[in-house]
Amino acid sequence: MREQKVQPSDLRGDCGNCFGLCCVALPFARSADFAIDKDAGRPCPNLGEDHRCGIHARLRQEGFTGCTVYDCFGAGQKVSQVTFGGRDWRTGDRARARRVVEVFPVVRQLHELLWYLTEALALPAAGPVHPAVRRALEKTERLTRQTPEELAALDVPAHRQDVNVLLLKASELARAGIPGRRKERRNADLMGARLQGADLRGANLRGAYLIAADLTGADLRGADLIGADLRDTDLTDADLTGAFFLTQPQLDAARGSAGTGLPGSVTRPAHWTAGL
Repeated sequence: MREQKVQPSDLRGDCGNCFGLCCVALPFARSADFAIDKDAGRPCPNLGEDHRCGIHARLRQEGFTGCTVYDCFGAGQKVSQVTFGGRDWRTGDRARARRVVEVFPVVRQLHELLWYLTEALALPAAGPVHPAVRRALEKTERLTRQTPEELAALDVPAHRQDVNVLLLKASELARAGIPGRRKERRNADLMGARLQGADLRGANLRGAYLIAADLTGADLRGADLIGADLRDTDLTDADLTGAFFLTQPQLDAARGSAGTGLPGSVTRPAHWTAGL
């Protein structure tokens, strides 16, 4: 099979080519993030016949903040247009609709891995592991193009573990050249921590709980932020330039300002300036 080159656009959600899969396949519970309960496989009541959200412009005001910080990493259009060949889940039988619900979360995880692997290839200091990263990228992309039955049976945790070994090596290489003490805060409980102005250059913050932490003016250049929980984290005037494995959903869940320095792989959330 001819290898498919992964393009940046492949790893960004394209709602125009998706059948509203995140609004159907994923469950959510009434909370600060969602105004209602919804089971997996049941369409959100705000989803229109055109597969568009009827309250998209008012999600935060209507109590659906969780929707505003979600990103499928391009899995929605992949499942809609490639896995199921452009066939709308609403027009098929129930078995196909159930299969879509099973497959979408799998492909979403694989696309997230594609995003991380692509990020690893952009780290010059991680050059020694780039050949292995490219092979993992090609394998992961091939997996996303399997049949619905194959995807439903895929052992995603095992594949994630293999990829994570490479991502950890890339992180270690990238952070090794950063001056100063490189703090180890992997999986640390830093919820509500007062870290104003903290020197976190090259820190390992993989999986750290930074919910509602105050990182105002902190220096996070070259930090590894893979899996860090940044919900309501205050990043006002913090410097995240050169930080890596930082995804758009993480950033969208945080608070920041025009003075927050960001890596080029993400965009400044609109609600930071809107004050929402």
